[in-house]
Amino acid sequence: MTEVKGFTSRIVHHDRRQGFTDGPVHAPIYNSVPYGYETTEGLIDVFQGNAVGHAYARQSTPTIDSLQSMITQAEQAVGTIVFATGMAALSAAFFALLKQGDHLIASKYLFGNTHSLLTTLENFGIEVSFVDTTDAEQVKQAKRDNTLMVFAETIANPGTQIADLAAIGDWCEAQGLVFFVDNTITSPYLFNPKTVKAGLVMNSLSKYFSGHGTVLGGAITDTGFYDWQEYPNIFTSYRKGDTKKWALTQVKKKALRDMGGTLSSDGAYQIAVGAETMALRMDRACSNALALANLLNTHDKVAKVYYPGLAEHPQHDQAKQWFKHFGAILSFDLQPKYDSATLLNNIDLVINATHLGDNRTLALPMASTIFYEMGPQNRQQFGIGDQMIRVSVGIEDCDDLIAAFQAGLDKL
Repeated sequence: MTEVKGFTSRIVHHDRRQGFTDGPVHAPIYNSVPYGYETTEGLIDVFQGNAVGHAYARQSTPTIDSLQSMITQAEQAVGTIVFATGMAALSAAFFALLKQGDHLIASKYLFGNTHSLLTTLENFGIEVSFVDTTDAEQVKQAKRDNTLMVFAETIANPGTQIADLAAIGDWCEAQGLVFFVDNTITSPYLFNPKTVKAGLVMNSLSKYFSGHGTVLGGAITDTGFYDWQEYPNIFTSYRKGDTKKWALTQVKKKALRDMGGTLSSDGAYQIAVGAETMALRMDRACSNALALANLLNTHDKVAKVYYPGLAEHPQHDQAKQWFKHFGAILSFDLQPKYDSATLLNNIDLVINATHLGDNRTLALPMASTIFYEMGPQNRQQFGIGDQMIRVSVGIEDCDDLIAAFQAGLDKL
């Protein structure tokens, strides 16, 4: 079959190249929980990792394998493990690869639930330092003798801060540390973390990967960049075969198998179908976001706009260099005398909902929803003001979206 190199061409034609019987264009949904073998020895080989196959759906199904292969291709990587949610994927990676007494350096600009997860790690004796990853020097200064990993998001939610990805990746390589990047906000279409020497990549498949707001899922991908022979926490029983697969094997065995968090075959099917239009959706949503950011940035009722596509954004030049587009997430602060809830109630085209990467434009006030439990002092530390509104820009016609926001602001 002719080799294709384009992002969408590879994804759209991925399923039918997997060798399923009877030539399905989409990977079939395998809903069987157990998988049987003609001989007992065949089952034993699968259990012991001596043969490729399926034993129990908590760990894999043919539908799951097909999605994992698609994500691996999208990230230009060596392997992927999928989970029921993005948070399940993150939890699996951290708990499988870190242990009591280890140290993790993490961005202080993180999705609220991710920040909460990392504070939970501290309860298990894993040390965590939260630093400003937009400044690589702060990352370097946080290193300890027991540091094993650095974790950052590509574009932070909701403040849109961008980590100094290239400098951190270079430093992690020199120090022998794992650079772990959350690629959710950019997606594999906008950015390939392997180019900044990331060893592990996380994607919340619920967001831009599937795009339709109908399914939850998450993935951990190994780019093949990090040499796991140098990582001290890989168990002896998993130090066999391809060294680039050691970490994923441990994540699969010690987290997916032992802790659950399994993505269903039905969910994997929905994600794979949604992924086919990722590039088309991202092109449209990012274009809409830039237009909306420019409108808000010149409006007298708006105090500040947070969007990497604006020239005054602190990391605009890095975003321009690393990402195909500037993303479809933006936030803005209203002038103090205006109420964020009133504005959102005025914009009937925008849905008041928490989620990212949907085809529909979604918005919500940050301080009173996702970051409410953090408290005002912590919110201030992370740059989340009482008037901040986050917008996940969708694929509506741009003129309609701009007109809706203009009308909403006019009513204030």
